[in-house]
Amino acid sequence: MSIPNSDTLSIGVCDYPEHVPQNEWAEHAEQQKALGLTYVRLAEFSWAKIEPTDGVFDWQWLDDAIATYVAKGLKIVMCTPTATPPAWLVQKFPQILAIDAQGHTMKFGSRRHYDHACETYRKECKRITTEIAKRYGQHADVIGWQTDNELGHEGTAVSYGGASAARFPKWLEARYQTLDALNEAWGCAFWSQDYSQWSQICPPNLTAVRQPNPSQVLDYQRFCSDMIDEFQQLQIEVLRALSPDRFITHNFVIFAEEFDLYKVAKNLDFVAWDSYPIGMLEFFATWESEETKTEFARTGHPDLVSFNHDLYRGIKGGKDFWIMEQQCGHANWAQYNPLPAKGAVQLWSAQAWAHGASSVTYFRWRASHMAQEIMHSGLLQQDGRADRGYQEVKDFDPSQFALEKVDAKVALLHDYNSLWAYNVQPHNKDLNYWHQFMMFYTALRELGVDVDIIHPEQLADKQYALVVAPALTLMDEKTARVLTNQAQSTPIIFGPRTAFRHNSGRVANKGQFELIEDIVGIKLANFDSLRPTLEQAICCENTKTEFSATLWCESYEATSAVVTHTYTHGPMVGLPAVTQKDKVSVIGALSAGLISSVLIEALSGAGITTYRLPKGLRLSRRGNTTLVQNFNQQAVEWQGITYPGVSFTRLK
Repeated sequence: MSIPNSDTLSIGVCDYPEHVPQNEWAEHAEQQKALGLTYVRLAEFSWAKIEPTDGVFDWQWLDDAIATYVAKGLKIVMCTPTATPPAWLVQKFPQILAIDAQGHTMKFGSRRHYDHACETYRKECKRITTEIAKRYGQHADVIGWQTDNELGHEGTAVSYGGASAARFPKWLEARYQTLDALNEAWGCAFWSQDYSQWSQICPPNLTAVRQPNPSQVLDYQRFCSDMIDEFQQLQIEVLRALSPDRFITHNFVIFAEEFDLYKVAKNLDFVAWDSYPIGMLEFFATWESEETKTEFARTGHPDLVSFNHDLYRGIKGGKDFWIMEQQCGHANWAQYNPLPAKGAVQLWSAQAWAHGASSVTYFRWRASHMAQEIMHSGLLQQDGRADRGYQEVKDFDPSQFALEKVDAKVALLHDYNSLWAYNVQPHNKDLNYWHQFMMFYTALRELGVDVDIIHPEQLADKQYALVVAPALTLMDEKTARVLTNQAQSTPIIFGPRTAFRHNSGRVANKGQFELIEDIVGIKLANFDSLRPTLEQAICCENTKTEFSATLWCESYEATSAVVTHTYTHGPMVGLPAVTQKDKVSVIGALSAGLISSVLIEALSGAGITTYRLPKGLRLSRRGNTTLVQNFNQQAVEWQGITYPGVSFTRLK
């Protein structure tokens, strides 16, 4: 299930022929082929164009568009158009519309305005998917399918009423069996929240004057994730039946947290994601300075981009992924949308390959003349002239990038239940799961280390030299067994809040670490959520090196672990900040210097070479090739070699 000539990187484009006059299609297809593109993605938002009224189909325009591309030697990636239900369908079935957190019904006029749990909408999506798959599922030049578009993005994973509200109690009954079990799991004795009937349970919004029950929020997130999984699976089943020898993928998004990707991607052939490095800068939120954002305003921060590459490679256990939308100019949706630096499009393409991409699809072919994305650039400007990204793609030779294996020796453990549980009660307005996770990820990338981002259950699939678990705040018995077994042979480093909650979201009866105390050898003494002006001083017991922590600190009682770092000031003075028992270390404080120091020692012990890379310079290895990437706009010298600004250099 791959595209032709798949021994090397392939490139394609997202095109919307329905947006331009038909007499321009042939010229566009000829330009695309001359540019070295292999395929074109089509029809993801075209339901109303395909079915302008209920049961009346117009395939001619799409037949003609496909024929035009194929005549020029291009292949087709076809999409199911279910992200944009047409006006007639919404008018006929208003119950498909989602309900926001304030109880307002979403209106027609944008996209993804539907409730994934709605059986009526699922039936309509299955119907349109069946029709499009019947027509193109066996077409010789349709190489694969993309389901829907950016599932759950922009807050659309959750609906707080309608079908979701009706389905949630039934989902809970299947999960807990009895109300006594649910009341216990959620801690409903608190604030007299006990339920005596399943029908009393509602989605966790509009909950009076305080926040909703965090365990209820956690389960609702799980429920919504399952609804998305079911929603997509209906389309996958249709496509498997009617287009069995074509690939099926989906274009996920940056820092996806709306659903469990490990579950939702399970039945896809591979995953794809939409990469917009400049817009990604805003995902730094409050934890990075405006100075850093300015430095990378025209290239994107290298670690924000590479994190997503590594995440999506890990979702399917190290399988190559696609970039289904690659920024090739300015975007339209971020708070700020600077023009990319010269060379950025090529740099992003090479970086994607280095982290495991087998294909890069540029968004979009021609800038839109209409509607919400008028300000978004394409490879062509709105008048048809080549834009800046066009020349960069023209000068980029994908045949030079062989699809070899990415073989990282370090695993970063990630899971969505911990993400959801952490973020519902961050206990510090400047802190969240991603912030903590990225502190560990960036520390490794600054040391020139390649990583796999995986779920703990995937540890059984590959032997690693070092395992790092930045934020596994939710711990169940299965994960605890996996980690306990892993600790017998592999060094593990845990971050703050590890194993603070059980699977229900409640704190363990014996407190933090209850399920893994045997391997960590500590108990929680206390935690400290710091204001921006507060810091905690930490000292290494052996080297007497001092560190400063911000945002979050934990102190421990060592039951069988060795204390390697202690707090030297403040209310935790004299208490352990970092501990080690056999192969397992726990870092309790958020300090970039401390994290890096502990990692360097562990990496050295694992036989992994580290480097002190200049800011904005990164190393990535694929097969026998090391790619040096400079995300700075100025040249950088490292190890006697000068690397031009906004560039990549291949080293063998």
